[in-house]
Amino acid sequence: MTFWMGVASAQHARGGRDGGFAQLGHGKHIAVKSLKKGDWIVYYSPREGMGEGVPVQAFTTIGRVTSDEPYRFEQAMDFNPYRVDVDYLKNARAAPIKPLLGALRLTRDHGANWGIVMRGPKRALHEEDMLRIVEAMNVLAEFEACRA
Repeated sequence: MTFWMGVASAQHARGGRDGGFAQLGHGKHIAVKSLKKGDWIVYYSPREGMGEGVPVQAFTTIGRVTSDEPYRFEQAMDFNPYRVDVDYLKNARAAPIKPLLGALRLTRDHGANWGIVMRGPKRALHEEDMLRIVEAMNVLAEFEACRA
């Protein structure tokens, strides 16, 4: 099992949660092909909309991958992104990143430049970082029950 952080606007992260899927890197296969059944993905959302809207800077959704492999989905004419199915923890609340910056292995050594590691479609996370994020999202008991 691997823990992943996807990066998407809050609007897109909620759309994936509501639709039960994860889509990364504008639907590129390379962005989702390493997500395996049983892996966990948490989304970090820098802004409300894609490249616009109010700053969010929070972990917004979290779930467990349920697909055996990525698949193409006809989302719009001439746009068929790759996705994986995800069972999201519906009770997760958004967790602002700023209180976690010093505690996460992902960000603690970057000081004021922490945002640099939040770029790109996804990053692998250490289990200890995922547990801190899960706790901040107030779904630790649900997360642990799904892992058993």
